Amino acid sequence: MRKMKVLLLGLLDMILVNASYFIGLWLRFDGSIPVIYYNTYLHYAIVVTLIHLGVFILLKMYRTMWRYANISEYIRVVIATVLGSGAAALFLLIVDSGLPRSIYPIAMVLESFFILTTRFLSHFNLRDFIFAKNRTNYNKTLIVGAGEAGVLVMNELLKHKELGSIPVAFVDDDPSKIDRNINGIPVVGDRRSIEKVVKDYEIKDIIIAMPSINRKDQKEILEFCHKTPAKIKIVPGYYEAIEGKMNIKEIREVQIEDLLGREEIHLNQDELTSLIKDRVVLITGAGGSIGSELCRQIVKYDPKEMILLDIYENSLYEIQNELKRHYKDANLTAIIETMRERERMEYVFDKYRPEIVFHAAAHKHVPLMEASPVSAVKNNIFGTRNLIDMSDKYNVSKFVNISTDKAVNPTSVMGCTKRIIEIMLQVKDKESKTDFVAVRFGNVLGSNGSVIPLFKQQIKEGGPVTVTDKEMTRYFMTIPEACQLVLQAGAIAKGGEIFILDMGEKVKIDDLARNLIRLSGFIPDEDIKIIYTGLRPGEKLYEELLLNQENSTKTAYNKIFIEKPVIHDREGLLENLEILHEIAENDGEKKEIVAQLKKIVPNYTPDI
Repeated sequence: MRKMKVLLLGLLDMILVNASYFIGLWLRFDGSIPVIYYNTYLHYAIVVTLIHLGVFILLKMYRTMWRYANISEYIRVVIATVLGSGAAALFLLIVDSGLPRSIYPIAMVLESFFILTTRFLSHFNLRDFIFAKNRTNYNKTLIVGAGEAGVLVMNELLKHKELGSIPVAFVDDDPSKIDRNINGIPVVGDRRSIEKVVKDYEIKDIIIAMPSINRKDQKEILEFCHKTPAKIKIVPGYYEAIEGKMNIKEIREVQIEDLLGREEIHLNQDELTSLIKDRVVLITGAGGSIGSELCRQIVKYDPKEMILLDIYENSLYEIQNELKRHYKDANLTAIIETMRERERMEYVFDKYRPEIVFHAAAHKHVPLMEASPVSAVKNNIFGTRNLIDMSDKYNVSKFVNISTDKAVNPTSVMGCTKRIIEIMLQVKDKESKTDFVAVRFGNVLGSNGSVIPLFKQQIKEGGPVTVTDKEMTRYFMTIPEACQLVLQAGAIAKGGEIFILDMGEKVKIDDLARNLIRLSGFIPDEDIKIIYTGLRPGEKLYEELLLNQENSTKTAYNKIFIEKPVIHDREGLLENLEILHEIAENDGEKKEIVAQLKKIVPNYTPDI
């Protein structure tokens, strides 16, 4: 298609070049060209035409996409036609053609006019005409960022009219760009003017085209955008802006993760390679949200074998197939087992001899565990104990447990079981060659049991969205970020540490719900109602701050801290665990379970 357009344009140029000379002769002789001059020009027409085409090709006139040409391209047309006409005139003078010299400047002017006109008309087509006539059918679009990325987005929108968006304005924080035009589109203000611009220009779509912006500034811009009814999209990361390339598919909907304002994590690749490469790695809970992401990241470091352990076959099947599709040479073994069965765990460790264990399996749904404390104890505490014992027996190098902020001053059964696991790991580390560590962090966006999938489902059903309390806050990070930090903590672990991940600023659950409603294209309280249901059993209104500088020490990584160690009574712990195990095996009442948990974790404050 492109070659055909070039050929047609070249043919048109040939016609226009010759037409310019004939019209020049016609004007020179008052509308009646003498036959002798008519025949003379025909004699040299082919050479004149080839001279022009040679100059046009040399100056790359046929490589330009005239539909998106700027003023410099039109200047090049003028230069090319002047040089082509000059070279042709020089040739005709040298061969003493006998043509009147006065037609040379006339032909040059006509030729420049004709070819400029064709290029200018190539800038438009029938689609542009229809677009102009039906401009009201297109969404007026504000582009945030008037740099290279913003200009490329503008060009893509003009190119792809089928997207239904027309750029009408830019905003940019650079004062030197404000009040200027970019190809006719004005830069009308900075980020603080977004709300006013949307109102004044009747903006329907906002595209944030600032791929190199830091996350904090991005979050602030999104907050300004969310004060408007406009639909928001974003250009993520870097693309080939240097080469002037961009795929419209790069522009995506804003995601809830974009609102966290968290900076990109930079890992020590050498340390992670040393931890994982050519080793047998066991991941428990491999089909879960955290476990599956750990699998995706671990496989990149070329382990000798990955053992994927989970009790749920569907989720395990999905992550196994995903890894096989993307990493065909990866050595994967998927096992359906429960860590509650000590004999089966013995079989797994004896057969596969894992060197590194990432323990992500757990019952973690707070209200459900309040209703089923026996299951929480059997699975979380004693299932994990089986793994701890097997890791010690079969000389696992490192055992990394996924913990939670709910283990800090726990108010729920689930949180208390997680705190007991942390204690068990620290006690075992002192008597084992295995490095037992825990990594503690808060909520992760989109994980199983988190509020995000619930909110999305409620929005999909038309609402209402249920928030427990208007003032409830939580700490959030993305699943990939959490898993990256888990791997990094595992790499630097020496044994016995409880690593604490920097969760950033706390987020109101109410704000999270409202932002998610907006991202779904609705207006909170109008299109989708929000109702407040009250705290559920075991829930806190505010989670504890994970980073208390008095009780933590820094590591070489600014997002990873270590909780100062606490001395635990080994014998007392073992004795109380045996009593707890007996109560659980006999399906004891919740009061019995809670009472025994409190003996192990004195700062556990249940709501019963």
